Amino acid sequence: MKTQTKTTQLTILGLMTAVLLLMAYTPLGYLNIGPLAITFNVIPVAICAITLGPAGGAAAGAVFGLTSFLQCIGVGGTSAMGAVLFEINPVLAFIQRFIPRLLDGLLLGYIFRAVRKAGNVYAACLVTGFCSAFLNTAFFMGALVVLFGNTEYVQGLMGGKNVIVFICTFVGINAVCEMISSTILTGAIGAALSKARLIPAPQDKKASV
Repeated sequence: MKTQTKTTQLTILGLMTAVLLLMAYTPLGYLNIGPLAITFNVIPVAICAITLGPAGGAAAGAVFGLTSFLQCIGVGGTSAMGAVLFEINPVLAFIQRFIPRLLDGLLLGYIFRAVRKAGNVYAACLVTGFCSAFLNTAFFMGALVVLFGNTEYVQGLMGGKNVIVFICTFVGINAVCEMISSTILTGAIGAALSKARLIPAPQDKKASV
């Protein structure tokens, strides 16, 4: 039974990784609007976190982060902002692109577990989908301000605005679209996976003692 479970988990991880790569290297994953892009890659990350827990979420987040960084050098598309940041400092550009997505996937696994204990699976999937997009945006923009906030490029984007105001106005409609799409699609996919019994049951601490 354990072997079958492991095989299922590896299959899901492999499938979601393939989906992430497909979305990263085709127009399916990004809708470019200005210097930022609306990304749908947060959805496979959320699905991995739901079905595989924090470790699976982190693994999918790492794949997302790596493909995001590769766009800085024109692999799988080009990120206008990423290309500029890479020219300023390649190491910091990698950190800014990779770490937020890794942390997003990791935390989503814990968020799903926590919300599921307090409610049903569908509600937990909706919350996880929303948090996937919200945390991705918050971590991404937070890392941008922390790592590149003093550069001429980011100072020009900020235009003298307060950091919070800058982040809210800069991400604008992009973040809203990501949150809405991620919430709805993750909820729908999660419900289907639950019916297929591909979402592990909550661990009963009393039963495991």
